Amino acid sequence: MLQKLRAPVVMLLAFTVLTGVIYPLGVSAIAWVMFQDQALGSLVRHGGHVIGSSLVGQSFTSDRYFHPRPSATSEPDPSDSSKTVDAPYNAAASAGSNLGPITKKLITRVEGSMEELRKEGASGAIPVDAVTTSSSGLDPDISPENALMQVARVAKARSLPEDRVRDLVNGTIEGRALGVLGEPHVNVLRLNLALDSLGRQ
Repeated sequence: MLQKLRAPVVMLLAFTVLTGVIYPLGVSAIAWVMFQDQALGSLVRHGGHVIGSSLVGQSFTSDRYFHPRPSATSEPDPSDSSKTVDAPYNAAASAGSNLGPITKKLITRVEGSMEELRKEGASGAIPVDAVTTSSSGLDPDISPENALMQVARVAKARSLPEDRVRDLVNGTIEGRALGVLGEPHVNVLRLNLALDSLGRQ
């Protein structure tokens, strides 16, 4: 009986060590050596301090900065734990809104966002990502069209020539990965850091 159990037990222990210890440590070591920045969370530092991650969106509400796309993350309602309340850019609760295209709440939110953008001076077609949330609620990037739409507002708030701010946006557009994957995009945190540096020049 013990001899029959020996082979399965040895195999179980061997595969536990192989897949539960050696493989994870090997992958972590490769990530640490070849992709250290990504393995550590793609942290963005400024002035010696970590100010965010290039992979996680955060809130910018001042007219002096480019705004990210809306966020649909939430958190427990302090007054009723069985419910949730909106908490934009809550990295501990990454999620989309799951609202259907004909949901009144979604339509109201999109219309409100469009009206606000019009008040800020947006004209013409408004990019979809300027009024809709991503599936994670924490998208760190916006489309080039969204960024360019905000140039006039940011330039006015900072008393900078629009052409200078527009050139900055065009210079921060990232192309498709490997030339074919994804869409051109602008990382909002990196753009706003470049914007602050531009103001000091």
